[in-house]
Amino acid sequence: MDYPNGQAPGAPIRSGIPEHGRIPKYYAVKARIAVLVDELGEGGLLPTERELAQLHEVSRETVRQALRELLLEGRLRRQGRGTVVAGPKLEQPLSLASYTEGVRRQGRRPGRNLIGLDRFPCPEALAAEVGVERGEPVWHLERVLLADDERVGLESTYVGVGRVPDLDTAFDPDSSFYAYLRDALGISFGDADERIETVLATPREALLIGTPPALPMLLIHRLSRDADGRPLERVRTLFRGDRFSFSAHLRGEGQG
Repeated sequence: MDYPNGQAPGAPIRSGIPEHGRIPKYYAVKARIAVLVDELGEGGLLPTERELAQLHEVSRETVRQALRELLLEGRLRRQGRGTVVAGPKLEQPLSLASYTEGVRRQGRRPGRNLIGLDRFPCPEALAAEVGVERGEPVWHLERVLLADDERVGLESTYVGVGRVPDLDTAFDPDSSFYAYLRDALGISFGDADERIETVLATPREALLIGTPPALPMLLIHRLSRDADGRPLERVRTLFRGDRFSFSAHLRGEGQG
């Protein structure tokens, strides 16, 4: 089929313009700035708010609202006192592949900053999810996720101490936890349940990730089991909504 007005597949129909043709002034300015963003390319420096307001003959507040939306969508990013064109979003597969593997596939350098590794008696609400009895020791591993040294997420992992007894001494917190389980302990993943929702970061989370509290986040809850079907870990991961998208390969019923 021919796409309306030459728009790309997957783009908003009619570029988001209602059939009656009336659109907010800021949205029209946003559409024009988006064209400039494409022309400048990644790292290109945007004109100042004053220059954009003069160019499009609108108020600076109208320009500000247009820029806010482009920033939230990940098309732009702040750099010093200026605004530049952001690179493409990181695409993370919805699979049992680790964060490290997903980032490396896109030619980026994964990393993590350790926030804390704590050991505590497992509360009842968590016990069944990680396959331990109430009161047995569990680890909580919290790390900031990096891509080329840019902070892009925050990950909390809960796992029973009995499954990974030397996590505090034998594991490099900057490395892949899944690779450690596989290579050092011989633990293979079998399957997992995931739930994804959109949330706003708490003040603490926003500070750790380095984002404004109003920036939408993608939150993934994961319950993983090993190859024998035993509960293994519970993971809560926040990803920056302006820097991440997710993909999955779906199969029809009856295809295994």
